[in-house]
Amino acid sequence: MSDRDRLLQLLLERSFRTGDFVLASGARSRYYIDCRTTTTHAEGQALVGRMGLDLLREAGLAPETVGGLTMGADPMAYAVAHASWLAGAPVHSFSVRKEPKAHGTGKRVEGSFAPGQRVVIVEDVITSGKSALQACDAVEAEGGVILGVMALVDREAGGREVIEARYPVHVLYRVSELLAAVEG
Repeated sequence: MSDRDRLLQLLLERSFRTGDFVLASGARSRYYIDCRTTTTHAEGQALVGRMGLDLLREAGLAPETVGGLTMGADPMAYAVAHASWLAGAPVHSFSVRKEPKAHGTGKRVEGSFAPGQRVVIVEDVITSGKSALQACDAVEAEGGVILGVMALVDREAGGREVIEARYPVHVLYRVSELLAAVEG
């Protein structure tokens, strides 16, 4: 089984739920995707790392570091960093706090990040695009250069287009692929 097929299988088994859900955006949905149950799973994390690194290479992106809004982006960023180390071409990782901490340095961007670095923002699920753009704004405010956004799943709810007004977006799966696998 290919990495792509196996990760899709894990997403369906561990992360995809049907029912009646209210999303963070306030919208209602007949399905919910909690990618953290896949990206924190040992096999899922290994697959996300390899596939994320491959996607960055295929897109011609050469970030020095990857990260996004905690907590959904964290396991993805760490997975890509680990896979890059194993591949012999390190890409480091960082996390973006939702709010600056009230003590210490008060930074929002924590981890392997420095002003001037080339960065790819990672996101587990794109819905409205708000979380990814919030991370982009925080990184740019601290001097990072955004090369693009990479997501595990695009819900195909308009968020990708919102982000693409500012940055290129690269995704591993579209929700239509998950739905087709569930329904077919």
